[in-house]
Amino acid sequence: MAAGVAVVDELDVSDQLTNEEIVLPLTQHGLSANYDSATALTKQHSPQDHFSARYEQTPDWAIGPFDRDSTLTFTPTSQWPDPTGIGWTASAIFNPSLIRHDGRLVVVYRASPSMESTASRIGMAVHDPATGWTDSPRNPLIYPTRDNELHGCEDPKIYRANGRYFLFYNAVFPIDPDDASRYPSPNYTLEDIGCDINVAVSDDLVNWTKIGPVVPHEVSRLWCKGAVIPRDANGDAVRVGGEFLMYLSEGCNGTLHIGRSVDLIHWEFEEQQYLDLELLKGLLHEVACAAAFDDGRIVLDIFYSAGAAGTFAAQALYHRDSPFTQISLNKGGSLSWGGLLQHRGTWLFAQGWDAPAGVRELYFYRSARVDSTPLR
Repeated sequence: MAAGVAVVDELDVSDQLTNEEIVLPLTQHGLSANYDSATALTKQHSPQDHFSARYEQTPDWAIGPFDRDSTLTFTPTSQWPDPTGIGWTASAIFNPSLIRHDGRLVVVYRASPSMESTASRIGMAVHDPATGWTDSPRNPLIYPTRDNELHGCEDPKIYRANGRYFLFYNAVFPIDPDDASRYPSPNYTLEDIGCDINVAVSDDLVNWTKIGPVVPHEVSRLWCKGAVIPRDANGDAVRVGGEFLMYLSEGCNGTLHIGRSVDLIHWEFEEQQYLDLELLKGLLHEVACAAAFDDGRIVLDIFYSAGAAGTFAAQALYHRDSPFTQISLNKGGSLSWGGLLQHRGTWLFAQGWDAPAGVRELYFYRSARVDSTPLR
């Protein structure tokens, strides 16, 4: 195991590990078989400009539109070491999360054998205005070490609270048929792959402790994504009504759920229909992120489909006093899975979908206007 990754912690995690008893065991043979299948996958997304383009309407509350900032493009210069010993390498990097640490811009990102494949790992790079990007020598920061990570660790979302960093990521695992019967999901087709939301914590962004899954399978029915927690312009998780909120948007037997927590580790979940896309004639795929403003606004950034018209981004407006009551909806957004961050006076996010096949690059996008409302 590489230095910097721990799977046991002094924190109280007694109720966080129950999901692991029903997944197939992590083995080097299983990792190798999954890596072989992942390298054979070829998938290309729509260009990022398709989602963040200038639409006919951009209300004052919406964030964007966005333009690429070519001065921040990140290109790793080498492959990471492979602590699993299966010969793993990456040809694509994407779905990152941004935060600041010690005054520097930090990107935590997903690396995969091919775009949107399984067998992913998570790494980090730091930007210095004078020298540019430096990939962390400790990469991979997060890689499969737990049974529910056999098919990879994906799509990091990073938050800061009380001086600590909380990294939520998707843990992907093969489903045993008996477990599919134990947790039926008639309204959301799973096939043979499951997905948990895992969390890891760090005090310095270098040494990480894996805590485990935060959503019980009684809620997820073996598949959930989201871990969207309202985050301010600096990357700090924002309390709503004295608690942290999590918007779950994919899986859970096809039903929207929200989570509540006082510490970002222990969560309780309930069904909550917080989003209506009828105005856009859309079907929700996933909520990407939630931006919180000082004036009480919460803006959810959303990925949805509109039938034959294709897939799009949208944003929905809420207020902190009523975080599940949709106030307004507007087409156009960022699809920043890891959250929007304010940088040099505008909103900033990173993405990897526009990179040519086989090219490992992250492109950064900056909002074309500065929001007039003071940000946290």
